Amino acid sequence: MPEPGLILLILFLGFTISFLSGLIGIGGGIAMAPALLYLPSLLGVGALDMRQVAGLTITQGLFACLSGAFRHYKYHCVSRPLVVWMGPAIVLAALAGATLSRGVTNEALMMIFAVLAACAAILMLLPRREGDGTPDPGRVKFSRPAALLIALTIGSLGGMVGQGGSFILIPLMLHVLRLPTRIVIGSNLALVFLSSLAGFAGKLATGQIPGVLAVFLILGALPGAQIGSVLSHRTSPKLLRAALALVVVAAAVTMAFDAFARMGPQG
Repeated sequence: MPEPGLILLILFLGFTISFLSGLIGIGGGIAMAPALLYLPSLLGVGALDMRQVAGLTITQGLFACLSGAFRHYKYHCVSRPLVVWMGPAIVLAALAGATLSRGVTNEALMMIFAVLAACAAILMLLPRREGDGTPDPGRVKFSRPAALLIALTIGSLGGMVGQGGSFILIPLMLHVLRLPTRIVIGSNLALVFLSSLAGFAGKLATGQIPGVLAVFLILGALPGAQIGSVLSHRTSPKLLRAALALVVVAAAVTMAFDAFARMGPQG
């Protein structure tokens, strides 16, 4: 049985990061993984190895996205045509990327992803005019070939480096597919849920998810994502894009720093 301090930390992280997931539509892995890896030892409540961190991270992403997507769907902010076009492609691409990553160095993968994240950060900082209303999600127009290409590209790269790629998908859907912010947030949660489902099933089947900690993580994630989703619906698209920009820029800097750090000792 894990010590009480670790359980409380897991419960807190599940709620907090899933609140962020529901609010701005990201899976949360970019924040959850480092938090699980470093905070337990810093706070003196134990330690988790990378296998446990990966299992808990995908658990948080799966249940936070499920909870958040359900709430956003009730607010009519999930585009079913977009999910139908991108969902199967991103799942298959993620599976293929995870398989192909065996032949590519981790440093090269991280550098590629960091460059893409930097491009996404630049996109998020570009100004965009948009009203506060939410259009009919079933009638929003988007380029289907572009949506398919985005799903295949980001799905495969995300599968290679073990990330859902929300912080890249969102800027591309905003600025390439030109979709409304609320539709992007809700639809992205549905897409990340689909891409997380296969990974969760694989890790669960192979015993890579610590059961007790996962239960407390889910207990925090479900209400956290619900509350974040409710607040998201009451927040202006301009403020949501500003919050998204902060997260995307932070993710780009983090991944670039990690990639250079891994390459440094070899130079």
